This record gives sequence, C-alpha cells and structure tokens, in this order.
Amino acid sequence: MSTITTGTWNLDPTHTEIGFAVRHIMSKVRGKFETFEGALVTKDPITDSTVTVEVDLSSINTGTADRDAHLRSSDFFDTETHPKMTFTTNGVVQKSDETYVVQGDLTIKGVTKPLELNVDFLGEGGDPWGGTRVGVEATGEISRKEFGIDFNIPLEGDKVMIGDKITLTINAEAVLQA
Repeated sequence: MSTITTGTWNLDPTHTEIGFAVRHIMSKVRGKFETFEGALVTKDPITDSTVTVEVDLSSINTGTADRDAHLRSSDFFDTETHPKMTFTTNGVVQKSDETYVVQGDLTIKGVTKPLELNVDFLGEGGDPWGGTRVGVEATGEISRKEFGIDFNIPLEGDKVMIGDKITLTINAEAVLQA
C-alpha cells in the first residue's frame, strides 16, 4: 500500500465480501452481509489513512433463512432496534509494503469495542471501465459476548452450541473517486 494513490476509494459492493465464521457444535457456520457501504481515504503517509464502513445487519446471509431470521432477532443482533454495525479507524500501522494493521472501533448493538484488522494489500490498477481499483483482504476476531450477543444453548459436557469468538474476513475492492 506504500504505492497506493491518495484519495477516496468507495467499496464496490459487487466485488466486496464482509464475511464471518463462528463455531457451531462441532463445525463452523459461515455467513456474510449483503448490504453495506464504506470508504477508504488514503493519505501520504499511508499511516494517516482512514476507513469507515456501515453494515446493514438485516442483510445477514448464512444460507439458511430460519437461522438468518433468528440472527436478526433480539437473541442476537436485534435489527429492529440496532439496524447497523459500524467500523471507523483510529490508526494504521504499516508492517511491510503489503501488510498493515488497521486499528479502529467496531459498534454493534450500541456497544463500541476496539478491533484490529490484519490487512494484506492486494494491489492497485485500472479496470475495464476506465476506473482505478484497489484490493485488500482483512481478517480479525471479536468476542460476540462483548457486544451483548450472548444467546446460547447448553450442550452435554459443559459445552455450548455457539462459540464466542467470531472470525471476520473482508475481501474488498474499492474504486477511486474522481
């Protein structure tokens, strides 16, 4: 990212995926959010750059309609009262030419907690439509209980149905604004 063009880059929702995985009994459930918007504002030095993202929590998609409806309910996201999840940076640390740590605040259900994302810069280049695009992949982990999302079902042997740790994976493509 040390060679990235400075400016404002809007996330391209058709080429960006905001996904997650959580332990469920003896496997993992994966899902994504279908509706979101966000921008990267790149600066020189790159460590002064910022990211803002707003996610429509009702757009959750795990591939199972009943589960998605339950996740929208007050047991989990309570999308009637808290429809959005937001992330705003408060720092960028450059580890190498292609790797960064983006530090910020994640807000879910009115609770704001720090989140660090490990970011790999995938490149910058022109697209077939005359635009300029940038690609990044980011990963991080949160505790859902820290955000007041603590619904669970006990299982035999002091186990629970749903894990606390949520792994986040963001594969993003953004377009430079003129």
